[in-house]
Order: sequence, then C-alpha cells, then structure tokens
Amino acid sequence: MTEQSTAIFGSFVLTELDGAPRVLRDHWVLTEGGRIAALTTERPRADIVLDAPGRIVLPGLMNLHNHCFSEAVARTHSEDGAGRKNNESIVYTVLLPLTKRGIEILSREERMAVARLGILQLLKGGATSVMEPFRNGIPEMFDAAEEMGIRFWGAPYLFSTADAKADASGEVTYAGDDGAADLAAWDALHARWEGAAHGRIRLAMSPHATDTCAPDLLRACAARARELGVPITTHLAQSPQEVATIGRRHGGRTPAEYLDWLGLLAPDLLAAHCISSSDSDLDLMAARGATVLNCPRVFARAGTTASYARFRAHDVRTVIGTDGYNMDLLGEMNAAALISKITTGRADVATAPELLGAVTRDAAAAVGRNDLGAIRPGATADLTVVDLTHPHLQPLHDPLRALAWLANRANIDAVMVDGRLLLHGGTLLVGDEHAITAAGARAIQRIWDLPEARAAFAG
Repeated sequence: MTEQSTAIFGSFVLTELDGAPRVLRDHWVLTEGGRIAALTTERPRADIVLDAPGRIVLPGLMNLHNHCFSEAVARTHSEDGAGRKNNESIVYTVLLPLTKRGIEILSREERMAVARLGILQLLKGGATSVMEPFRNGIPEMFDAAEEMGIRFWGAPYLFSTADAKADASGEVTYAGDDGAADLAAWDALHARWEGAAHGRIRLAMSPHATDTCAPDLLRACAARARELGVPITTHLAQSPQEVATIGRRHGGRTPAEYLDWLGLLAPDLLAAHCISSSDSDLDLMAARGATVLNCPRVFARAGTTASYARFRAHDVRTVIGTDGYNMDLLGEMNAAALISKITTGRADVATAPELLGAVTRDAAAAVGRNDLGAIRPGATADLTVVDLTHPHLQPLHDPLRALAWLANRANIDAVMVDGRLLLHGGTLLVGDEHAITAAGARAIQRIWDLPEARAAFAG
C-alpha cells in the first residue's frame, strides 16, 4: 500500500450531512497513505496534486455483482434476441456450458488475459470495488485484481452440480454432486487470498443459485461463511422457470422462502436479480435484512424490466451492479432510473441522490464496511473522479442529476483505491490498455471458435 499523499481538487465533492447527500463546492480531498486525511478549502501540500477544475469527487463506486468472464463470452452474441431459445435466459444454455468449456481449453495466461480485461473495464467504468462471482476454475481473477489494484471480493461458485442442464421447460437438472469438492476448492482459495494486498482482496461465499444448489450445500455454505465472517452472495429468482423449479422441489416454496427455510435469508446475504420475486418475497427479504443486487441493463437487453424502484418500495436494501454487461456504473444508474420511472409511471422514484447512494453508502453497508462509500477524514481512500466539463454535461445546474442522467464511463477521470491512483485522465496507470484489450479479446475468440459455441449462439 502506498504511503504517498495526494490532493484532489473538486469543483464538487459528494459528502453527507446527517445521513443525507451534501455536495461541497470548491474543496480539496487530501489522502495520506490509504486514508482520507482532510477535506479543506485551502490547497494542501501533497506528493501528487490533481487540480483540474470541473471535476466531481465521489466516494469510490462499488459494483457488487459482476461477471468478467461469462459476460465476455456472451458479448455482442446475445443482444437482439440472438442465441436465445424462445427468448429465455441464456444462463444454462450458453453461459454456464461455454464458460466451463472455456476454462478447459484456455491456458493460465489466457485466463489471466480475460481477467485483466475485465478489471480494466471495471476501472474504466468507475468502480473502485467489485464483488465478482466466477467459476472456481479461473482463480486468475484474484491474481489480476491483486496486480491491477482494484478492491476485490472474489466469489468462486459452488454448485451441487457444475454440469447443470436446462431442459425445454427451463428446469435445471443435476448430474452428480460437486458440492463437497467446490467447498474444498473455496476453502483453498480463502486460505490463499483472504486479506491479501493489505486487506484489499477478500472472499465471498457464492453458492451459484437456488436451482443449482441443494439444501445441504446451501446450509454448509452459510455455516462456513458465518464461521469466517464473509458475505454470502447468490442468484435468486432470476426467472419464472427458477421459481417453478423450486416450487416443485421444495413443497411449493418460492426461492426466497427456500433460502429463508435454510437460514440464508439474513443481513449477510446479497441476492442477485430477484426479478421473479413476489411482493411477499420482497417483504420477507426486507424483514430479514437481505440485500438485492439490481442489474437492470442485462435484463433490459431481453425485454425484461428489473426495477430498482420496485425493490425499494418494499424497503429492501438495493444496490446496483453491472452483471458483467457493459461495466459502466454511471450508465447502469441511468438504466435503473429510466426503468424505475417507466415501470412505476412516476418521475420522483429512483432519484439521482438515491442511486448514487446505491453504489456508495448502501453498497458499503451491504458488505459491512463503514470505512468505504463516504468521503470523510479517516475513511479509506477509495475515490472516483468524474469530469463534468464535457459538452454533453454543460450547462450544469445539479451535478448529481448530471451524473445519473447524462454521464457515462467516458467521463471517468480518475480512480483511486487505497490511496493509489489506478486511472487518471481516463487512462489506466497500472498496465498497457491496448495490450490488455488485445490479449483478452484473443482469448475469448478461442471460445467463440468452438463448434459448441457456434451452435449455442445460433440457438
């Protein structure tokens, strides 16, 4: 961890006062080592000075649900209905089988290339933190996160079967029982990586989904996670088919009721998507203190509305992630706002301050890190700086609304993690962007060239 000091000038700096967003004008944020040392109107002395006007300094944006590898496999193959059978989910027909096959054919360096490309996209999308579920056959995700400086919760999957198959009705069937082996693999990764890079690298327990994990595995995952004090994340109610499958298997329970029955529905659970949850499911999640990970754009590409406002209307803590699709957190906030307003018919839901909270303060609370998600002396020095001088952001009256409604990843100016600048002037400082991009794309092309990939995407 660097011990240097950095002073960043913000024409606007997003802080809080009594729990409400507060934007300071013309302030400096001074970091020393890995901490925020001061907010001041006077120019401080520092080793590094970023003094360009027209910037807004934000708490580091947190992306708590992302898939660098699997979404790279699907990129530009799954839009406009391509590769989808009857417009259904591509999770079990494309993503899981092709990522499994890809891990088998790619070398370690090729897997590392894909991991680096994903981290590059996250950083250029403004994220300082990511929670990344992935198959446990790509441990290079940890290596890339350590190398490139992002704050990382690695979440290697656990399955009751790593070879899940979906039939014509969408029901997922098992082939064997991989749960014990996956838990052993998770334990080995935890022993190797938990707390690495001065605590920047952590693990999360990640049983894949309610329809790929049997009760014994889910109970074992929860027990182990709570023994070690790590968060639990899973996919929940991703589709009507999942709801029907769980109902048939488990006495008419919904996926949320299934997890509650097993003791997983609790404040340490971060549940991705939840789009097929009933209103009573969401009330139950709110009562148990669980968090919804809302990823609106990945569902919008298939014509499905994943409404942030619906979850918040039930008082469920809701944060925003990219699911690996586009990895632009500002753009994802915009999608969350648009979809929420369209689905509710109201303009006053999913407001800009609320959505910014969903990728800062609320996300930090979801992983139990009150040192993140805020700009205040003593907090960890994770910062995202956005350039508001671009023509499409001018004239400017309200910077928060400009971020939610007009800005995108092209406006990201700087990203700092633990007091270390990883991105400045929109350019990566910790690697060669062009080389990383070319190597990652070449590795994914090897998967696309597989006969089974061509068949899957022809769908």
